[in-house]
Order: sequence, then structure tokens, then C-alpha cells
Amino acid sequence: MADHLEASVTLPSDPASVSAARAYVVGTLAEWGLPVDTEVSDTVRLIISELATNAVQHTFGQSPTFTVDVELDRDEHLRIGVTDSHPRFPRRLPAAVQQDNGRGLVIIRWLTAECGGRLRIRPTREGGKTISIELPWVVPVGPVTTAVQQEP
Repeated sequence: MADHLEASVTLPSDPASVSAARAYVVGTLAEWGLPVDTEVSDTVRLIISELATNAVQHTFGQSPTFTVDVELDRDEHLRIGVTDSHPRFPRRLPAAVQQDNGRGLVIIRWLTAECGGRLRIRPTREGGKTISIELPWVVPVGPVTTAVQQEP
């Protein structure tokens, strides 16, 4: 594979864009060799869903679009970032039992750490922010099977 691969898509800040972002990332990673039926793919699917949902829900209409960037360096490091133009950084909310939302970054941070990666939040030159994850690139060596074959 190449030393560096990149892909990017800009989507409207609309709830329908969450599934489009998820499909884009999973499709891109499949083209780069990560089968869609792996645990890593499922984890990435959940992470991108949370990142895209945050970009839509928490920008309060001040970011008309968000951009998803996917990078693979030397078949070692996968980076996925979501950039919006809203200037406010996410803040940790109290974990109230009755709270139905506000746990997205906690979920992302936990999933990323479980995969041996890290989460970063940084400002953009334009005044927005990028929330990104970096994971080790792990592609299964052989086909993934979930059922045991039995002989008749």
C-alpha cells in the first residue's frame, strides 16, 4: 500500500449527513483493506457516528457544513477527524443518571483508548475545531469467520 492515503468529504450539518459520513468512512477504509465485518470497523463506525452527530447537534446552526478527513500513514496509523466552524470546544457535562445526551466524547475517548489510540481536539485557523482520533492500523490477516463449520 502507499505511504500515505487521504480522503475527505464535506457534508451539510444535517442529521441525514451522519449516516453519509459513516458510509463514507467505512467505504474508504474497505477500499484501503479493512473488511467491513470486523470489530475494528464496527468501532470506527460508532466513533464516526458520534463525531458527526456532535458536529450536527452541537454547532447550533453556526456551522453549515462539517468535513470528515481520513488519513492512513505507512500502514501504521489511521486518523479520522471531523472539523466544523463552530468556535466552542466541547465541554464535559456532569454524568447525571437522567441525562440522555452529552456522553459522546466520553464514548469516543473510551473506544479510542480500547483500540490503543488517542483523541485530540484542536482549533482550526478559521476559528472552528477539529476533533480527531488516531488508531493503530490493524487489518486482519485472513478472512474473518464467525461460524464454525461442521462436517455432515
